[in-house]
Amino acid sequence: MKLLSFTVPCYNSAAYMEKCVESLLKGGEDVEIMIVDDGSTDETAKIADGYAEKYPSIIRAIHKENGGHGSAVNAGIENAQGLFFKVVDSDDWVKEEAYVQILDVLRNLAGGEKTLDMLVSNFVYEKVGQNRHKVMRYKHALPVNEMFTWEDVKHFHKGQYILMHSVIFRTKLLKECGLKLPEHTFYVDNLYVFEPLPYVRNMYYLDVNFYRYFIGRVDQSVNEDVMIGRIDQQILVNKLMIDYMIENKSKITSNKKMYHYMASYLDIITTVSSILLIRSGMKENLEKKKELWNYLKKKDWLLYRKLRYGLLGSCMNLPGRSGRRISVEGYKICRRFFNFN
Repeated sequence: MKLLSFTVPCYNSAAYMEKCVESLLKGGEDVEIMIVDDGSTDETAKIADGYAEKYPSIIRAIHKENGGHGSAVNAGIENAQGLFFKVVDSDDWVKEEAYVQILDVLRNLAGGEKTLDMLVSNFVYEKVGQNRHKVMRYKHALPVNEMFTWEDVKHFHKGQYILMHSVIFRTKLLKECGLKLPEHTFYVDNLYVFEPLPYVRNMYYLDVNFYRYFIGRVDQSVNEDVMIGRIDQQILVNKLMIDYMIENKSKITSNKKMYHYMASYLDIITTVSSILLIRSGMKENLEKKKELWNYLKKKDWLLYRKLRYGLLGSCMNLPGRSGRRISVEGYKICRRFFNFN
């Protein structure tokens, strides 16, 4: 059995996927790399097959009809044979020095008395046109270099949460929790990190800059204009997160710290949805913002009140045109500080 399975979702990724795959190959025989060709129409399939032929004991090429990023991740989970599992997008890569440390930790913890469910490490925003790169680290919120549980988790900064780039899950946990990401939908990476959390017991944080998150292409899904154009998919993911919180309320509320973190995560995603709807400047999108908050209100009044009258919710629902301008200016400040989009 491999120690770590990587899934690399690829759709027309021929121009940049080799940098990603080459960085993962540094793991040698400890890892398996599944290149999931999601119905590409360029040379992606050919490149994937070439790698699989050259490294048959490490790389597998999986070809499927186009179903979107979530569908490709689903295929990776279904086919994974490693003890642990990580998604690396085809335009991203990993840093070798940190990679070695990650594998050492997984190797040392595998088969121990306590089962490791989730390993967290830092990621770096590799933003086009910037020489200084923002590092997302968690040492203020998570114990470093030791196994811990939700009871040991401290306070996350406002606006900060654990992204897909940060996590490695135990493969069996992903399969047992029944995670199934929706097809033909962007922004499902939030569901990928969100839904397994109630099944996570033991965690480990390694304070190394492992994942390099490339951001800045005009066609990238996290480009603000692209996100506004796909706002209905952002809202869908937002509502699925709300539904999950409500449907699993008893399990989630059984641990106060886990509930607090998941509610904060939902708070951030709802804020992102709200500000994008405001930024669009379209009347119909302002109605969609109102409908989104009403959706939460109807689902769970207490959760709605927690989010709506918290700092972020209050800022996103300031009345009138001047209130929306203040919301946008606050968003711009956060964007510069956290270096997202």
